[in-house]
Amino acid sequence: MPTFRTVLAAGLAAGLSVLATLPASASTLFMGSYPDELLVFDEGKAAVTGKIKLDTGLPTSMLLSDDGKRIYVTTITTSGIEVIDTATRKVVNKFSLNDGVTRYRFWGGTADPTGRYFYTMLTRFDKGMDRYTVGKPSWGVIDLKLQKVVRTIELDKEDERGGGGWRAAYKISPDGKFLYAFGEKVVILDTATLKVVDRIDLAKPEGTGLENVGFGGAIDTIRTPGQFVSLFNAADPYIHNKMFGLARFDLNSRQFDFTPIGPAPESMAGLQMTPDGKQAYTVVTNGKLGNKRCEFWHMDMATNSVVDKAEFPCRSRFRFGMSMDGTKLYIYGASYDIEVYDAKTLKLETTWDLGNDTTGAGMVAVE
Repeated sequence: MPTFRTVLAAGLAAGLSVLATLPASASTLFMGSYPDELLVFDEGKAAVTGKIKLDTGLPTSMLLSDDGKRIYVTTITTSGIEVIDTATRKVVNKFSLNDGVTRYRFWGGTADPTGRYFYTMLTRFDKGMDRYTVGKPSWGVIDLKLQKVVRTIELDKEDERGGGGWRAAYKISPDGKFLYAFGEKVVILDTATLKVVDRIDLAKPEGTGLENVGFGGAIDTIRTPGQFVSLFNAADPYIHNKMFGLARFDLNSRQFDFTPIGPAPESMAGLQMTPDGKQAYTVVTNGKLGNKRCEFWHMDMATNSVVDKAEFPCRSRFRFGMSMDGTKLYIYGASYDIEVYDAKTLKLETTWDLGNDTTGAGMVAVE
């Protein structure tokens, strides 16, 4: 039986360990969880401090607005959208697209600068006497005020896969005129007509074994207004050798620059940057099943080079995130915890218990 001193010492050691793992600048993390909630996690306390009930069902994606005041959550149970006020942590808008005879399927999307319209890719299902009729994949506009789909246009055949399908990431230009879908290509649409105006042959370097990375939180702290920064794959025009690198898109002019960094690995999990934009991290996986290996890659953005790597135990599915101050790396998702790694040493520091199974909806960090 442990003595009081032993228990006290263990408690102090545990407390010091927790303090050592806390980010220098703590923020609030929002994460989707089963069956129909968002977890509110306080980095400063390393604990879940609240839950937000979602009446439309299971969360599948989250998007932080550019001003950081709203989180747009999509849900799959009833094809819903719920809008969270980050200051009050209250649901300020919620609705389901499904009704008695019509259903929709969509995953993710983005709101326009006014917060009135939500752009996404969706499929409609109409109930008949003895079956549902499945519509073709379409670009869609959802009016958040009227709470319904107001415009759709079928995807061109080449965009059904090239546009990224359900797992595409979306951004909209600051003037609201262009929608960007980042999938196996970058597809650019005129929001007035939903017509494709350009396609760029850069592929997001994310494999099916890794969940998509939410474009909220830390990466937005270094993104200049009107610019989108992420990792992509590209192939040279001669021997088609795949390279991964960093691309910066101007969301108004549709111009971009691409800086190759090295040979493309089998799959990568997006990009997380420190607030000063000098350091960046990604997760690389190679191999399958029992041969699967996962590594952190640390990149210096001044030289566009990989400066450090460290292997860590693979989960079957996971997501990758970073604290707002850039000092901690997070492995989480499809589990009851967050593994916390030190960004400098790439070593595991601790594991934070969430007490709840989380979904693939990702993580949004708000100061």
